[in-house]
Amino acid sequence: MNKIGAHVSIAGGIFHAPTRARDGGCETFQCFSRSPQGGPAPALTDEVVSQFKRNMEESSIDRFVIHAPYYINLASPNAPVRHASRRIIREELERGSTLGASFVMFHPGSHTGRPLEEGVAAVQKGLEEILRGYTGSCELLVEISAGAGQVLGDTFQENADMIRPVLDATGFGGVCFDTCHAFASGYDFRTTTGVAAVLREFDATIGLKHLRLTHVNDSKTDLGGHKDRHEHIGKGFIDTEGIASILQTPAFARIDWILETESEGQDKDIAALRAIRENTSK
Repeated sequence: MNKIGAHVSIAGGIFHAPTRARDGGCETFQCFSRSPQGGPAPALTDEVVSQFKRNMEESSIDRFVIHAPYYINLASPNAPVRHASRRIIREELERGSTLGASFVMFHPGSHTGRPLEEGVAAVQKGLEEILRGYTGSCELLVEISAGAGQVLGDTFQENADMIRPVLDATGFGGVCFDTCHAFASGYDFRTTTGVAAVLREFDATIGLKHLRLTHVNDSKTDLGGHKDRHEHIGKGFIDTEGIASILQTPAFARIDWILETESEGQDKDIAALRAIRENTSK
């Protein structure tokens, strides 16, 4: 069975994350392993790792994922930024392997000031370098974007182009689908017909076998708005029925659902996803 979770805080130490997830009614969770805004990563000492794994066991949670920092930009025209981004993602994969994470997901970044093709090529090269010689257990996921500005990854084709060179590389996991991002990018999956069309295009470009995780968020932005603005389930333009339309398909029913909504009111989001899942299994 797929599991339902949410992004949780690592304030006070990452070992608190499993307990916070359990207390929030989660069956799995997502967290950062370092500050998403910058600065060095906290050391994963033997004590920290042991406490984390102990809390995972005590919380009866057997899997979780890590979100890479927001400042990652593999497509940047600035070489030092690209190189630092590659190094940090590789570090996150290694840290994820140490902690036992299933995946590390990241946003590819923006090709600001240069042609789209050059930005895609930079991401391709970055992915190849990140995974070269990697032997860890944690796998890398590219997250689709809402397409604001010159951010890459708002179309399935762009994502397919970026990941093509590493599809068979050790450590590459696939794609994380974000319902808010996809909707803001213009993919309308609120009806049976719409879902079928979206899944056909995803399969024809990326391949449904590479769909490994989904972020489940409603959208404050209407269809095609190209803004990353998450909303609680049922309170945005997608609405609960629209969310259910895609989550209840076999492709999505087999993968974990992670909320990225505000903590206040998230209990209702979790209840909504549980209801969707229960109806899926009938």
